[in-house]
Amino acid sequence: MSSTPDTPETNALADELESSGLGPAALASIGSVALALYYYYVRGDEQRGQFVGLWPATILAMASYLKISRMEREQAHADEE
Repeated sequence: MSSTPDTPETNALADELESSGLGPAALASIGSVALALYYYYVRGDEQRGQFVGLWPATILAMASYLKISRMEREQAHADEE
């Protein structure tokens, strides 16, 4: 059961964000880049900044995998009909 209401407004917003490429994965990646820059340059913790700087690729790769998996399931469902 989802904690957010499944209304046409929330579905439209989710569809708009996904079509623009600014879904949750992209926003998390942007945030992790900002956090990495903060650690590296502001805090001077180069090792932590480099570690956090590796997150965006992982986040985007996982999002791509999940999207491809969803598309494959949708295609298989459409083929059954």
